[in-house]
Amino acid sequence: MAAPDAGRLAGCVAIVTGGASGIGRAVAVLFAREGAAVLVADVAETAGAAVAAAIQSRGGQGVFERADVTRLDDCRRLVERAQHEFGALNVVVNSAGVIRRASVLELEEPEWDRVMKVNAKSVFLLSKCAIPVMAAAGGGAIVNVASGWGLAGGPRAAAYCASKGAVVLLTKAMAIDHGPQNIRVNCVCPGDTDTPMLRAEATQLGQDPAPFVAEAARRPLGRVGRPEEIAEAVLFLASDAASFMTGAALVVDGGGLAGA
Repeated sequence: MAAPDAGRLAGCVAIVTGGASGIGRAVAVLFAREGAAVLVADVAETAGAAVAAAIQSRGGQGVFERADVTRLDDCRRLVERAQHEFGALNVVVNSAGVIRRASVLELEEPEWDRVMKVNAKSVFLLSKCAIPVMAAAGGGAIVNVASGWGLAGGPRAAAYCASKGAVVLLTKAMAIDHGPQNIRVNCVCPGDTDTPMLRAEATQLGQDPAPFVAEAARRPLGRVGRPEEIAEAVLFLASDAASFMTGAALVVDGGGLAGA
């Protein structure tokens, strides 16, 4: 990671949830490289603190805050910490997520509730806390991490598909409501990406991760994505380069949905 300079997010303050690993980590690192002050939020304290430390070691501004983003008090605390630490809040990236590969018949009610809370309710809660601050400052950007399976269904992923579909339409609803406040709300819809979550799917399905990932690579570009590639799409939506975009669901999936 290069030292931050006058990058695409120079002077911005961002909260990135799920920032300890996977796509969230890649977003936090890229945002810092592009000049943003980043509040890394996650329940994984050791890994999250390591991300913030890595940002600082390269001359960037990064701090870690442990937070359960399914809880309103924790979301409120994140917004307050960003303001206290960096003096503002311009960008929120809702990247926290979990997956449970199971059909409706296989799912237990607590599993359904957990997936919906982490993937969808967290977006509602943190946005609810962040939007008034952004509006008072003249605007901002919210980028939600949805999924290709928020646009098309997948096998044995009932709760995950439902939660990510909710994120896509919540994104559009918030874009309509808060556009007049100069708050842009967009989402990215990644395809299979090489993260710990992808390998966790294999375990849940009782499969060997290596052939599982190989099967996931069967798409026009012939491979799964890298977290850094998804982060670039998030950066685009958060930056002024997307100044006339709101309510969009940007598919970044190597062509996986091209024939859907």
